Amino acid sequence: MATNPHATTSGDTVVGSIDTADSSEEYVIADISADDAWLSMQADDAPTLPAWR
Repeated sequence: MATNPHATTSGDTVVGSIDTADSSEEYVIADISADDAWLSMQADDAPTLPAWR
């Protein structure tokens, strides 16, 4: 059975945030249930929500 990769449940642990450091902004995506499971990019380079659809 196929699953929907965009579906969310109450057990999801992936979050996104804008982090300001040293006068620049970074978009951070992290799985808060695992150590060192994160990635980041310059916020200006992050895709917009309409681009993800």
